Formats: sequence, structure tokens, C-alpha cells
Amino acid sequence: MRSFTICVVLFLALLIQIHGKDDDLNPGFGKIGCNLFDGKWVYDESYPLYQASSCPFIESKEFDCIKNGRPDKFYLKYRWQPTGCNLPKFNGADFLNRYKGKSIMFVGDSLSLNQWQSLTCMLHTAVPQAQFTLVRDGGVSIFTFTDYNVKLMFQRNAYLVDIVGEKIGRVMKLDFLYETETWKDKDVLIFDSWHWWLHSGRKQSWDFIQEGNKPLVKDMDRLVLYEKALNTWAKWINFNVNPAKTRVFFQGVSPDHANGRDWGALGANASCVGETRPFFGLKYPAGPHPAELVLERVLGTVKKPVTLLDITTLSQLRKDGHPSFYGFGGHLASDCSHWCLPGVPDTWNELLYASLI
Repeated sequence: MRSFTICVVLFLALLIQIHGKDDDLNPGFGKIGCNLFDGKWVYDESYPLYQASSCPFIESKEFDCIKNGRPDKFYLKYRWQPTGCNLPKFNGADFLNRYKGKSIMFVGDSLSLNQWQSLTCMLHTAVPQAQFTLVRDGGVSIFTFTDYNVKLMFQRNAYLVDIVGEKIGRVMKLDFLYETETWKDKDVLIFDSWHWWLHSGRKQSWDFIQEGNKPLVKDMDRLVLYEKALNTWAKWINFNVNPAKTRVFFQGVSPDHANGRDWGALGANASCVGETRPFFGLKYPAGPHPAELVLERVLGTVKKPVTLLDITTLSQLRKDGHPSFYGFGGHLASDCSHWCLPGVPDTWNELLYASLI
């Protein structure tokens, strides 16, 4: 009987060693097949990961919601909890040591800027004594941790494809990518595009669209336009990226919360304004983001390895995370597209860190 008991104990110990306990999951990869992007937001008093006041180099003051007078603080206290596993704790010193002598470049619109600035704050907070420089070289912002020779770079490129000034006006060239030299030979590339594709009127950045030798057109379905541009980007990746040198990520579509009907809010003018808590429902009422579906379809055709930083669904739940009236324009304009810092983009970078390690 004693021998049988010992065998049972040893067998159970072996099972725990192999599979782990549910309440003590291996950080980040507790169960085979765990999806880090599937989970829920949980209140965590240890958050945020940094204070905006400790990041004096934040270029875009509209992200500093606390300094702009936002009175509620609950939005700072939520942590992303994947189902069935835990995110590895963000370790800024480890991040910098792993990427000594390397360059990490964000390419995209102001949502990419949101994530880049978040990462600079997270790393600076982790190693506050480390020397850094922040310079602009042409159209590229370069934040360098000189002690580690790590460069965090940002290039604003909202469409990824080019818009060229011609006699007839501004022409979007759907088949061309000219200004890509800065992308080459980077160790990590993180792309983003969607936010500006919906702009029209004065905010629209082009007058005509040109695709190959086809006649110029003034407009087309924006999702179709987005997919055509992404296909051009995908061709560039296939011909120019060396996977042995460069890891490529695409930041999933960052959702806005300008329409409260997306999460079942009442009132014709409901938006992110006044929202102080995440959406805690089991399923986001608006469903999958249509642009994210386009992005996933294009990524499925890329021959080189590209990791989707699948932040769309988890960000849809954060209707409380936007500047609203506490952005750059104050009460003159409500911002339900960008994100407060500290805030949701910090989680995007926690997921980036988990993916990198």
C-alpha cells in the first residue's frame, strides 16, 4: 500500500512538473497553444507601469491625459490577463540587454507613435539612470539608450504606400514604395496603418489614386484601397526582408470608440467621452473590426515571417482608455482614437516583449 501511495505522489508531481498548476502558470506560455491575445482586463493596483511625469520626452502632449486634467484614474489600473496563461512581466533591463547594439523601428501613423512613445517610457522607467538621446533625422525620430546602443526609431508613414505631388494634385501611388531605405537592415520592424484611411474632405491626404496604368480615380471603397496598399507592402516584405536579420511585426488595427452603439451604449451621441471602465461583456457587440479582417487576409499571403501583434479585440474592450476631452484640443475636440499614456499601448508593448522573447 505504501509503495502504491508513493507511486501516486510521484506520478502527480510529474504531471504538475509537465503541465503546471492552473494557479501557477508558466508566465506567457503556461499551456501549449495559449493565445496571449485572448483574455480579459483585470483590475491590478500595481499598475500603471510608469508615471507620465517620469517621461519628459513625450513628444505628443495629447497622450498625457493626467497632465491635461483627466480626473478619473481607474483606466490606469487594468492589466491584460490571457486565458490559460500569464504574460511575462515586462523587464526593461532584460529588453535592453537582449537588444544591445540593435535597432527597432516603428513605421506607421499616430497610433504607431502612441506605441513607440509608450515603449520609450517603459524602458526609461526600468533603467532611469541610463543615458539617452532623442533626435530627429529627416523624417525619423530616434530614441537611443547610449549605454546599451539600442535605438528605438519612429517613422511617420500613415499609408505605407506613397503620395506624390504632381501637376494634377496629390496622387496616391498604390503600386509603389519609394522611401523605404530606412526600413532596411533593422533588427525589428513594427508596422501600422489604418487610422488615416477613413479620412475624407480636408483631412484626406490625396486628390487622386493611381494603380499601375489604370486611369486615375478620385476615390474607391476604403477597405479595398487599404487591401491594395497592404498587398504592395507585402510584396516589399517578400523581396527585401532577410528573416535571419530582421523580425517583422504588424500592429493590429487600433479601434476607435467614437460610436457608443458599438458596445451597446444608449444615446445618439454616446462615445468614449465620460467612459471610465472597460467593456466587461463576454463578446464585443460590434464584432470583429472589418479592417482587421482585411489585414489578416493579406498577412496570410506574405511569404516571409510576419507576426501579427493582435491588439484589436483587447483594445476594443477599452472604451475608457482614450483622451476624449483630455487630449491636445481639450474641450474643443474629443479624441476617441488615440490612447492615454500610461495606458493601453503599454499592454501592446508587454505583448511585443512576450513575442520577442
